[in-house]
Amino acid sequence: MNFKRGRYSWLIRPFLVIYDVFILNIFAYYLLDFNYSSLYFFSSETLNNKYLLFVVYSTILWLVSTFFTKFYKVYRYTSLLNIFSLLFRQYLVFTIITYAFIGVFRSINISAFETLKYLLYSFLAIAVIKLLSFYALRTFRLYLKGNTRNVIIVGCNESAMSLRKMFTDKKDLGYVLKAVFCDSDKSDGTIEESFEYLKSNEQNIDEIYCSIDELSQKQVNKFVQFANINHSNIKFIPNKTEQIVTKRLKADYYGYLTVLSVQEVALNDDFNWILKRIFDILFSIMIIVFVLSWLSIILFVLIKLESKGSLFFKQKRNGINYKEFDCYKFRSLKTNPENNSGYVKKDDMRVTKIGKFMRKTSIDEFPQFFNVLRGDMSVVGPRPHMLSYTDAYSKKVDIYNFLFRHHVKPGITGLAQIKGYRGEVKTDKDIIGRVKYDIFYIENWSLLLDLKIIFQTFLNAVKGDDKAY
Repeated sequence: MNFKRGRYSWLIRPFLVIYDVFILNIFAYYLLDFNYSSLYFFSSETLNNKYLLFVVYSTILWLVSTFFTKFYKVYRYTSLLNIFSLLFRQYLVFTIITYAFIGVFRSINISAFETLKYLLYSFLAIAVIKLLSFYALRTFRLYLKGNTRNVIIVGCNESAMSLRKMFTDKKDLGYVLKAVFCDSDKSDGTIEESFEYLKSNEQNIDEIYCSIDELSQKQVNKFVQFANINHSNIKFIPNKTEQIVTKRLKADYYGYLTVLSVQEVALNDDFNWILKRIFDILFSIMIIVFVLSWLSIILFVLIKLESKGSLFFKQKRNGINYKEFDCYKFRSLKTNPENNSGYVKKDDMRVTKIGKFMRKTSIDEFPQFFNVLRGDMSVVGPRPHMLSYTDAYSKKVDIYNFLFRHHVKPGITGLAQIKGYRGEVKTDKDIIGRVKYDIFYIENWSLLLDLKIIFQTFLNAVKGDDKAY
């Protein structure tokens, strides 16, 4: 997620949208012949239906087309060449849209020359303001030291050093490089020292740039957690020699340098997030009220009769953005000095008799509906890993895929689980397959898919799962 802290330049974008729509419609009024006089612009007698039709048509299709061409996606690192490219693409698209209007509504007789003049004048006015706002912001950053972003760089590979030079030399970009951390004499401290620096400057760092190949998974986790808690943006600097083929991360170009950030997914869209959250709450309340209310009492008696210990068992897991939380289960293992750590293996001596039944039917997972109500988990999503396994698993799969997997809330059940990738991870193939299905779920999420996974989970519990032990 991209955070904006204490910056107001983002207000320029809605202003430009309003200005562009106004220009398109006011120029249409004066330059296109809608068969009425232009002397009384505000008279209801002259403002005929044909012009109103064009206003509605052009406004809607302008907004839709700019969304797909990313016309307003201009950032401080965007080059002038890219801005001209955006203007040219949008001009071509809107030219087709305008001529299509004349073709569809044949009762409106506007000459091709008039239309071309309208398009040229409109885009000239739009281009001038777009470029002026772009250079005004650069001048503001360079001379008045405003609209700046405080950043740190973690790593010293070739790309990181090139980025360091860009931040230092190009003051008009507005990046204030506060420190560089890596395990060499080129930096302001070691990578481990960067965490202490962030703790003491947590409100002042807007962006963290990490050379991901120089970091362990544990270090990546800590940076992601810090960024999420403190609303900082975290970005990743790949090696120049590294081929970027993953679509899991969004690639931005700072000049000729590639900088990666976690791609936003449909699951985290505001509307979808609210929809999924409402579903999670309602479904969890139903399970807690109609199932757990009586099931907990029965299991309490059965568990206590067989072994000493509590009814529930909790374990630290990694959630969204590697956030740690206590994951709850019904206790299915005997209490022991090892604290029941590690995945349960087949014929594991730690499992109680009632525990075998609970694990076979997945009843032991039911307390996680309390985790869902608390907001730590979702009903459906990638299964959360134990902290001790997160670092080990990350070495078996593509690091970017692993980051992407942790960009959504974990679930009680998931697509990987119903496809057979659950429980103990015996080989690299197990974790690779699990992550593959998790990624597919994130990229193709829908409420219907969630319902299908829940239904299949229920069927698997009734039939019994070979890996449920």
